[in-house]
Amino acid sequence: MSAKAKRTLFVASFILPTLLLFCVFTVYPIVKGIYISLYDWSGSSEHMDFIGLQNFRDLIADPVIRTAIYNDYFLVFWKVIGIMLLATLFAVALTRFPIRRAAFFRVIFFFPNVISVVVIGVLWRYVYNPNLGFLNSFLSLFSSEPVNIPWLGDERFAMWSLLPPTIWAGIGFYMILLIAAILSISDALYEAAEIDGASQWEQFWHVTLPLIWEQLKVSILSIVMTTLNGSFIIVTIMTEGGPDNATQVMGSYLYQMGFKQFHMGYAAAIGVLILVLSLITTIALQRLMRRDVIEIT
Repeated sequence: MSAKAKRTLFVASFILPTLLLFCVFTVYPIVKGIYISLYDWSGSSEHMDFIGLQNFRDLIADPVIRTAIYNDYFLVFWKVIGIMLLATLFAVALTRFPIRRAAFFRVIFFFPNVISVVVIGVLWRYVYNPNLGFLNSFLSLFSSEPVNIPWLGDERFAMWSLLPPTIWAGIGFYMILLIAAILSISDALYEAAEIDGASQWEQFWHVTLPLIWEQLKVSILSIVMTTLNGSFIIVTIMTEGGPDNATQVMGSYLYQMGFKQFHMGYAAAIGVLILVLSLITTIALQRLMRRDVIEIT
């Protein structure tokens, strides 16, 4: 066997198993979901009626879908702002300032990522409880009468109430990623900036931010993708899409239609919609955040 053939066989031995797993667990489910979306199927019977694009026509006319899309991008927008601002703030503070016991604070900020999403949802449901919850009890200290706002049961507050737990749960992970990026920056750059008279803010804006931009971009894309594909967990636990579908997101609506109302074909069509919107959003963000990579030599 020639050296070229040996090299090809060596590379293929690493690529083919990964490609096989990718096809089995990613490509096949996507193709199967698109196939099911063309049928009227309960999900449990052997009988499937081919209806073509009717499920997608129903999506266009479904007002809940419009609400779900709005809610998904509402969470995306505010999660990106909230998580990235706080994660960047904590990362810079714990690396660029002489804070005692910085390692302890890293553990504290990262702790929510160790907790299950189910536990986080249940915990925050107690926080928002109108009668026994911590939030109303705290607000009652500043009011002459007891506060009993139904945070998760009022359409005005329900979506906003979902933001604190989702932001709180994501800060620590992205803080650790940004800390790693900041620590990779040479101290000589900061020393040179100080010699030139740059303030801490100017050092952050002209040294830190450009050099961690790639990590920031990856973090933003990760938040967007996990929100569009995984926000249904916290929604299902805390509100189940209520009140009156006010907090419904595409993932929770997919679960409701597929596994509660047994319209699996319609649920598959929602899944295809999530895939398309995720791809469009990711491509658009990559173009918006494109910039020249700064390399240190």
